Amino acid sequence: MTILKTYARLWVDDLDASLPLLRSLVGTEPDLRFGFDAVELAAIGDFLVIAGPPAERARYANASATVVVDDLDRVVAEVTARGGEITTPEAASPTGRFLYARHPGGAEVEYVQWTPELVDRIVRRS
Repeated sequence: MTILKTYARLWVDDLDASLPLLRSLVGTEPDLRFGFDAVELAAIGDFLVIAGPPAERARYANASATVVVDDLDRVVAEVTARGGEITTPEAASPTGRFLYARHPGGAEVEYVQWTPELVDRIVRRS
């Protein structure tokens, strides 16, 4: 299993208001922008910006980072073999497959396996 990209999560009330500063700091447009349930997300540089009503954002706030991997099944095997647990089972999203896992010691992480097209476009910059 390889980690392809890691995002720091930024929690905001208004995605459109938060993006101009990030565009300036990062020097690029968002790689991704999409809605999921009642939140809106944008990936820009190494930030995953998550906007929406506080109650909806809270549903995802338990994870400290979003980590893009090349093999989600291998993540499950590694996490569980080393004493961690899957806290949110695998599900589909507009970007691919994801799950949440708690590591030994308590850190919780969202792991995502992107579609091959996203990996090529964002990670490999084809």
